[in-house]
Amino acid sequence: MQTAIPSLFMRGGSSRGPFFLASDLPTDIPTRDRVLLAVMGSPDRRQIDGMGGAHPLTSKVGIVSPSRTPGVALDFLFAQLQPDKDTVDTSPNCGNMLAAVVPFALERGLIEPQGDTTTVRVLTLNTDMQCDVTVQTPMTPQGRRVRYDGDARIDGVPGSSAPITINFLDTAGSVCAGLLPTGQVRDLVTVTGQGFAPFTLPVTCIDNGMPLVMFQAADVGCTGYETVAELNADTVLKQRIEALRLLTGQLMGLGDVSAKNYPKMTLIAPPRSGGSLCTRSFIPHVCHDAIGVLAAVTVGTACVLKGSVCDGVAVMDGGHEPRVSVEHPTGEFSVALGLDPANPQNVTRAALLRTARLIMRGEVMIPAAVWAGQPA
Repeated sequence: MQTAIPSLFMRGGSSRGPFFLASDLPTDIPTRDRVLLAVMGSPDRRQIDGMGGAHPLTSKVGIVSPSRTPGVALDFLFAQLQPDKDTVDTSPNCGNMLAAVVPFALERGLIEPQGDTTTVRVLTLNTDMQCDVTVQTPMTPQGRRVRYDGDARIDGVPGSSAPITINFLDTAGSVCAGLLPTGQVRDLVTVTGQGFAPFTLPVTCIDNGMPLVMFQAADVGCTGYETVAELNADTVLKQRIEALRLLTGQLMGLGDVSAKNYPKMTLIAPPRSGGSLCTRSFIPHVCHDAIGVLAAVTVGTACVLKGSVCDGVAVMDGGHEPRVSVEHPTGEFSVALGLDPANPQNVTRAALLRTARLIMRGEVMIPAAVWAGQPA
């Protein structure tokens, strides 16, 4: 016996996964998490018995519901699963999956199109963060529909699609207590552990949408231009980075982060492809093929903070609305920042461009032994 659960399978940015109405899932969290694990086929590194793609970027779930918060239309709960683990983490954000929330809501009839474009305020429940998401909803013979085809391109995704604009309203301290959770724009830390010699390096611990620990690649013996495969094959480097993550997690007030997906670890180097800064991100134990949306926002913020590890490394334009081009292994990610004219260290706005696509609609099947479904 199996249980059928309505779902849309969607790509959001450079991630993908099933999206559900919250009302179609169990209300108690332990049962809901068992359902999501069964949906994705975790724990199994191939996720052969589920819809997961055997990679953290394709082991994600979106849960959407009408919001009860005044001025907000939709609530979004993001769930990060891992191929080979039985964990369901709803503490971090995911700006890529966020790009598919409004298209999903329009497809499922939670909201109505407003015109040629539709702008909807979304509350990310994971971190109590609000943003305005704008999608194209042109008139068709069947009425106004979400447009998926277009000329917008984002690195990490083949082809082009209709643009989706995300304007984040308040991202500082999304998980941590504030933008700079240690109270410093730069900290000098000494890391010890088994399998490597102790080392000391400066870091910037920052959270403007995603908790990050940023450090110069040269300080851990890298160029910052290595391929993803090269970094993932460097066992000693990964041990050193994980030891650094565990230490800085405590400094950031996050406690024991050994079982958490944050903070993410970001190696930086001078740009070499015309951007502002070159990055290599660990999420947190595997090098990312690109960079997450909110991680890019946080990196961009660090680039405008005097005294951060990016100071003197990033190549920045002046002005109160700088565009930060964050280079990553498969291209670049541009973030438009708004700075307070009275205090250029204060980032007041972060906007970016994503795309999304509906891949499949239908029902996902799970064993009835996991969950028999909602009562009639």
